[in-house]
Amino acid sequence: MSLVAGVDSSTQSCKLVILDSGSGALVREGRAGHPEGTEIHPDLWWHALAAAIDDAGGLADVKALSVGGQQHGMVLLDVEGNVVRPALLWNDTRSAGAAADLAAEVGAGEYARRTGLVPVASFTVTKIRWVRDHEPESGSRVAAVVLPHDWLTWRLRGYGPAGSSALGPNLEELTTDRSDASGTGYWSPALGTYDFDLFRLAFGRKARQAMPGQSAEATPDTVILPRVLGPSDSAGHIHPDCFSASTFNSDRSPHVDLGNEIILGAGAGDNAAAALGLGVQPGDVVLSVGTSGTVFAVDATPGQDASGTVSCFADASGGYLPIAVTLNAARVLSSIAAVLDVDFDGLSELALKAEPGSGGVVLVPYLEGERTPNLPHAKASFHGLSISSMTRSNMARASIEGMLCGLAGGLDALRALGGPARRLLMIGGAVQNPAVQHIAAQVFDLPVVVPSQGEYVARGAAVQAAWVLAGSRPDWPVPVDAAPEPDYRGIISRNYKRASAQNDTGS
Repeated sequence: MSLVAGVDSSTQSCKLVILDSGSGALVREGRAGHPEGTEIHPDLWWHALAAAIDDAGGLADVKALSVGGQQHGMVLLDVEGNVVRPALLWNDTRSAGAAADLAAEVGAGEYARRTGLVPVASFTVTKIRWVRDHEPESGSRVAAVVLPHDWLTWRLRGYGPAGSSALGPNLEELTTDRSDASGTGYWSPALGTYDFDLFRLAFGRKARQAMPGQSAEATPDTVILPRVLGPSDSAGHIHPDCFSASTFNSDRSPHVDLGNEIILGAGAGDNAAAALGLGVQPGDVVLSVGTSGTVFAVDATPGQDASGTVSCFADASGGYLPIAVTLNAARVLSSIAAVLDVDFDGLSELALKAEPGSGGVVLVPYLEGERTPNLPHAKASFHGLSISSMTRSNMARASIEGMLCGLAGGLDALRALGGPARRLLMIGGAVQNPAVQHIAAQVFDLPVVVPSQGEYVARGAAVQAAWVLAGSRPDWPVPVDAAPEPDYRGIISRNYKRASAQNDTGS
């Protein structure tokens, strides 16, 4: 039995799964937390990865590993491989103004044609524009711009700052993959190339792709961007001293016995990795409820949406991944549960006591602004409250209906682009809740399937690892936990659309 490992370095934590490469069966797993916030020093991801490896019992018997990571996070490196400033994460909205400027300077339709997306605060391109405008001293030190999974893969290969890495700061060895590159806002899924003109427009400096094995050096006016790998390409091998050269808050580095020369896959952005882990086929639409909510599918051809509602990324298998994202997902439920002084199970029990439509109560759940629709400074609001309707049960159910209706808007946008939609796969910890499953079957007019709870981003990264190890993509079965009976209730979406229109206009 050959073992492969997949990593999910997400906003909240680092998860690692070790699977049988033949069957996809879970052998063991590990986890470590990340600090909260919208900016974080990447060293904390590195420490969490080390802890997750330890928690999983080490990698001594693993043959290949790949890293999936949160998309869009901006990691800036200087010529010595040092991190210039804490990484700005996808959910940091300070660059909303920069996004609007870029869209205006290029034109939304033209930007979508060139990159498959229209700038919003989530995307890397807006964050580098923000640094240019607000932190010029930091911007002047930047020699390379990478994404979270790029940086972790580079560090695993032994590269990094002098004194805390085995091989030192070779920026020419930086790599990424199609899926993560397509979320930057300066890479074209249709052409498979960087759009260096858009990068220069955003950051004010030229850029080029890394050239491994070359002697070219970073220059003050040119920024290095990672080399883009294909789905089955290897990024190299884990260096045996990648961790021992680092400083950790413990007396020992993680157990990484590399006598087997662990191969590294290309890595992937989190949603593309999840699609791999689920074995998504055309006609499948995935709804993921995590810190953010995402609705995505796979497609054989690149798309574009000039409205910016759907971002048309590349996927991790050689195709394309149209996706709509909401900023407000599982935290909506935890926040309302806290207000009602119940846990998640208690919220479910309350919600199931209310009727579809929550007695007219609607929660427009823009607790952290919103991306779909693009309202970065919006606030949440309850609508339809009266003496009779303002019950704990109605408010609990309205929180679930509101979260799901926000995601239903993303599904509508995907359908408008012409992609097939035959069933909805729901993943994420929140969807294991009986009320969420029951209400989803009433909000969505598609059959709902809930795969067994699992770390699908990490599993998708493990698919990549098995792919590069064996030379062919594995076909692992995905077990299903639930398939609630379809029970579409139009009153829920009608009430939500009416309330959100009032909320969006401020009326």
